[in-house]
Order: sequence, then structure tokens, then C-alpha cells
Amino acid sequence: VLDLCKEQLQHDVVAMDRAGRFPEHAWHNCAKFGVLGWPVPKKHGGSGYSVTTTACLMEAISYGCEDNGLVFALGTQLWGIETALLHFGSNAQIARYVPGMIRGELIGAFAITEEGSGSDAYGLDSTAVADGNDFVLNGEKVLITLAPIADFAVVFAKTKPEVGRWGISAFLVDTDAPGFTVHPADPMMGLRTVPLGRVTLNDCRVPADALLGKPGAGASIFGYSQGWETLIMAPQLGAMQRILEQCIHAAKTRNRANIAIGKHQAVSHRIADMKLRLETSRLLVYKTVHMLEHGKSASMESALAKTYLSESFVKSSMDAIAIFGGEGYKTEAGIERDLRDAIGATIYGGTVDVQRNIVAGLLGL
Repeated sequence: VLDLCKEQLQHDVVAMDRAGRFPEHAWHNCAKFGVLGWPVPKKHGGSGYSVTTTACLMEAISYGCEDNGLVFALGTQLWGIETALLHFGSNAQIARYVPGMIRGELIGAFAITEEGSGSDAYGLDSTAVADGNDFVLNGEKVLITLAPIADFAVVFAKTKPEVGRWGISAFLVDTDAPGFTVHPADPMMGLRTVPLGRVTLNDCRVPADALLGKPGAGASIFGYSQGWETLIMAPQLGAMQRILEQCIHAAKTRNRANIAIGKHQAVSHRIADMKLRLETSRLLVYKTVHMLEHGKSASMESALAKTYLSESFVKSSMDAIAIFGGEGYKTEAGIERDLRDAIGATIYGGTVDVQRNIVAGLLGL
């Protein structure tokens, strides 16, 4: 995997980040290497790797490749789209989408977030009304990862609004379907190489066999996918390891008044804290991974890991800028990009405040 990063994933991340451009060539190189099929069972064309093995390999990609957006995009496909399809999809739906995703020919989007819902994921306004053998979808989705370049989307909409979250269903909708409009990518603070955008549904008609799972299973599908959210974030461990090593090297080689800056406790203690955050984050993540791999409920562990890992990534990135000083503030160094990307992790997939609410609720508060 590290050879893959060195030989095939080298692209001008600074320029791609500045332009907000998706690294399509690197994406296809990952597909050729088999990345997009690592956790997919062999009977569906994947590698059949265990959850733990795949998490370790994704961590390696994040360590070897400085494009956090690319790594995040890969994770959304593996643990968001493919996982949902394999668990809830029919044989026909799996055959239609999963092999193409593995080959890098199809990209999926997870379309649930709406303006005004945000952390209240089930507070949807989008509707899906049965009409003969079809469903007609109407509504708008925002901040949808990969929407501007996706080939299909898992769209969540209310089929029985009167029963709340249990009246939400999920549909597999091709982005070229009539009434499905994808808008240009929204400019973002970080993760700029993975496009996020808005989708509008205007009398978008889909056949009944586009329904993913059973009617009203939308909340179950979303909840199941959220359980794997930690794995989308797990690669950040590799980024934190890379940043730590960069700081150690700087602390040993940068001198002030003929003294290596690492000899100053203000610097060395920052690095010690970075190491502590990395190791404790790794323990939380892999405990969650282990539980998921063995079919155990990991709602508490996933919320704890996501909160701690995302906030640790931000703090370590801030420390890295402090250690590098003015050089770290420069765009070319890439340090400030890591910080911008890290902040996004505290928001997407359920904010850290929502994760704390989950933990508090599970503790009976």
C-alpha cells in the first residue's frame, strides 16, 4: 500500500486543493489496486478482507498519501455505500452497482442531509409518493459528498410522514434520472479534493425496484451506516502518524540559537501530547473495529472514537503549525491543509456535540 501511495498516488495536492479538483487519476489507480473492493466478499468481486485488515490498509493509505480528501472519498464508498448495498440490497441491486464501484467506474453518494435537518438526520422534508409501480421523489439534499461527480445516490425520503422516522425509505437513484438535478460543488474550507454539492428532486420518478431494503427501512439503513462511520475516519490515524513524524524531524533539525527546537519543553511536550493522542485514538478506533467485525453493537464505542479522534486530529494539526511556525502557516507546507481537513471531521457524519449526546443517552442521562 505504501508503494501504491509512492508510485501512483503522487499528485500536486496543493494545486488540487486550491482548485477544488477531484484526483480522478489517483482514484482509478486505487481501483486498479483493488482498494474499492477490499472489504467486499469475493463472491461479489472483492478481496474479502476482514474489517480490521481493511482499516489497517486504509490507515496506511492516509499515512502515505497526503490527500485527505481522496482518502475520505474512498472511505465513504467502502463503509457508507458498499456496506449499505451489501447488507440491505437485493442480489440484482448488488450486481448492478457493486462491481462497477470496485472497478472505479461507478461512484455513489449518500443523500440524506437537508437544509434545516443537519444533526436531526430524520427531520426530512423530501417525499416519495407511490404512483402505480413507481415512486415519485421530491425534495432537496445539501452537503452531499461526491454528489457533483456521482453516478448514483442512496436517497432518503418520507414514504409515510405520519409515522416519523419509521416512515423513511431509501432509494437507489441514478443521477441521470429525469428530475434528478446535481448542482456544482460548494466551495469548502477543507477536504476540497472531494466535491460536496446540492441535489434537487423534482418529480423524479423511479421504479419500485429502486427501493433499498423494505419500505420504511430508511432509518435502519442510515443507523447501520452510521455505525461504520468510525471506519471512514480511521485513516486519520495515518495522517496523524505522518504529521507526528514530520514534527519530530523538524524538532531535531530546526535550530534556534544553535539549539535544536526539540530541546525546548514547549516543543517537546507538544510532540509528546501528539503521540499520546495518536495512541489513545488508535486504541479507541481498533476496539470499535474489532466489535464491528464480530457483529457486536458499537454505538457507544463508535461515538467515543469519532469524538476523540476528530478532536485529536485538530489539536495535533494546531500543534504542528505551532512547531513549524511561519513555515507551517504557508500553503505549500501542507500543514495548514491538514488542519482545515481535520476541522471537517468534527462536523461530518454527526458533529462531536451529537456524538456526546449519543454517549450521554447510552449512559442513561
